[in-house]
Parts: sequence; structure tokens; C-alpha cells
Amino acid sequence: MRRDVRDPRVAGISLTDVEISPDYAHAVVFFSCLDAAQVPSATEGLGRAAGFLRSQLAQRVKLYAIPDLRFVYDESIERGDRLSRLIDGLRTPDGD
Repeated sequence: MRRDVRDPRVAGISLTDVEISPDYAHAVVFFSCLDAAQVPSATEGLGRAAGFLRSQLAQRVKLYAIPDLRFVYDESIERGDRLSRLIDGLRTPDGD
């Protein structure tokens, strides 16, 4: 995807997961960004590239039906980082 999609709005994103419906009609593609401020523009850029990405998928994967792609920001990494910082900030009763 990095080589094929030239939209600068999708630079620096990582795909984290894909959930495909049982009939292969729909796929939800989860992504993360280095900068949370980039999420709206990255979502728009991925949405604009969805047709192109679907055609590329059709050329590379032999499936009866190529799923429609929907892109969703994956908050799990950000949430995990926040929880980790909260845990690190806790002190034990003996002061350690």
C-alpha cells in the first residue's frame, strides 16, 4: 500500500487488523497513525483510495467476491499506551 497509494494523507499509517464478513462482501480495515491529529485526513484519504485498493486486491487475491473496504481508526494502541502510563504512575503502599 505504501508504494501504490500516493495520497500524502495516508503516509505514516499502519494497518492493524482486518475483519471480513462471512460472505466476503464487506471488510473493516483498522489503522493507526503516529499523530492523532492526522486521523481525520487519513480516514478521508483511505476512503478516497478504497476503490483503487479494492481493484488492487482483486488482482492479487483470488476470491469469488472482493469486499467493500471501510477504514476505521484503531484506538487500541493509544488506549494501551494511556493505560500503561497510568499503571506506571501508580505507587505501591511502601513507597516504591
